[in-house]
Amino acid sequence: MPTELPYAADAEVSLSYDELEVLRTQYQKELAQSHVTVQTKFNYAWGLVKSPLREHQVEGVRLLQEIYRAEPTRRRECLYYLALGHYKMDNYEEARKFNSLLMEKEPTNMQAQSLASLIDKKVARDGYIGMALVGGVAAVSALVAATLIRRATRR
Repeated sequence: MPTELPYAADAEVSLSYDELEVLRTQYQKELAQSHVTVQTKFNYAWGLVKSPLREHQVEGVRLLQEIYRAEPTRRRECLYYLALGHYKMDNYEEARKFNSLLMEKEPTNMQAQSLASLIDKKVARDGYIGMALVGGVAAVSALVAATLIRRATRR
């Protein structure tokens, strides 16, 4: 489902298996040497967040949160990908929280603006789906109740 918003391309574009494998190999190599650079960790987290696989996204968000906590100078660049990761995992409130933090720092950031729009559309869509489900359950419940009442009055 492509978006009309060109700046939020990260929401739909994944790395190839080989591209992600290069990042993973570098990360694991540095991990084995007991010294992972912040850039290597960020690059791997970035690749994981862009993945279509939820377990990759979860791991990417976890690594970005580690960087966000440990490296104050790198927080701004983590915010967008934390927001994106949560968006892709359908954690819209967390996505909105991180994206809002970024927009406070950079109100003209086009990526953040377009991601905010995508988040709002998903929240609205999920709200409509939720209302439809509740309405459907209510209708089925009313039919079941009416059937039970009709059977009880026939006896």
